[in-house]
Amino acid sequence: MATTTPTQIRIEENTKKQAVELLEGLGLNLSDAVNMFLRQVILHNGIPFEIKYPSLKPEVIEAMEEAKQISRDPNTKRYNSFSEALEDLDI
Repeated sequence: MATTTPTQIRIEENTKKQAVELLEGLGLNLSDAVNMFLRQVILHNGIPFEIKYPSLKPEVIEAMEEAKQISRDPNTKRYNSFSEALEDLDI
């Protein structure tokens, strides 16, 4: 077995929690996953996956902009609960 060395890394608490839960489901611990990642970095001579901004469809970007405008419009009707909105729709 290869000699290991203790290493400290900083990980956001929520990121670590989610990753640990997912990895446990795969039968791995965080240390195993980090070692796998680092081996892949060596094999690929760099990050083993593409790093880029996610591309969104133009209609998604348009819908997001529209939602932002609506949320800032003081004339937009507001509701205190989902059930209140449903009542307004007579559902």
